[in-house]
Amino acid sequence: MALTAKQKIELLSPCGDFERLELALQYGADAVYLGGNAFTMRAAPKNFSDEELAAGVALAHKAGKRVYLTCNVYAHSASLDLLPNFIARARDIGVDALIIADLGVMKIAQKVAPDMDIHISTQAGVTNYEAARFYYDLGAKRIVPARELSLDEIAELRAKTDKDLEIECFVHGAMCMSVSGRCLLSSFMVGRDANLGLCAQPCRWQFHMTDVTRDGIAYPVIEDQYGTYFMNSRDMCMIEHIPQLISAGIDSFKIEGRAKSAYYTAVVTNAYRQAIDGFYQNPCAAYVPKP
Repeated sequence: MALTAKQKIELLSPCGDFERLELALQYGADAVYLGGNAFTMRAAPKNFSDEELAAGVALAHKAGKRVYLTCNVYAHSASLDLLPNFIARARDIGVDALIIADLGVMKIAQKVAPDMDIHISTQAGVTNYEAARFYYDLGAKRIVPARELSLDEIAELRAKTDKDLEIECFVHGAMCMSVSGRCLLSSFMVGRDANLGLCAQPCRWQFHMTDVTRDGIAYPVIEDQYGTYFMNSRDMCMIEHIPQLISAGIDSFKIEGRAKSAYYTAVVTNAYRQAIDGFYQNPCAAYVPKP
């Protein structure tokens, strides 16, 4: 299986706070993604103050690593006045790229920080090569395709877009039940807008059906031995499919989990680091990482 320099895979790890950033770097991440104090799709985690962001960027850059800042909410008009200062601070701190879903946010980012890379979030729902070309022509350096795409579809997208457009894909963690995360369930059930980073994840709650003719009679909705979660998909784990991911033309392997623990960040980053390095020592289509 022939490899090119372009195919040296980036391992991208999630960081919900400074401790997790330190662990992600320690255990082998090539880059980290994190949220600031606004405009992030994970509003619940601690995230990073301006001071912590500056310290995190300095630590990552010292280690030769990169930092990507999430700015991927679908912003309402009332919040747009706050956006230029947010982006300017990220620019001045030295953030390597902004992760963006909203075209209006992208336009403002390009005005405020024209030299900063823009990565198109999976929230944008890119499901075809024409959409990918559209974002590339607008100035995006990287896209994160919709999570609904198969590897064959990602390979076709790769083959039909400019070779300089990078492709980043989730390889591990929670998979939202909606189209690339654009969901109204949380907003409808508990008044927390998922598209503003406030998802309560009701798709992962346990539910029962009730018989309307016999009040109080409840029936469990059984999926399998793991529980009765009938709306969400199974979490993703692609660690045994590294050759296929590389063959599809993916440039960056993204781990989901900014809201998860420091232990999760360390363990999963380490596992994928070992697996990716093992592949490059034995780059063949039959490669499977050691247990």
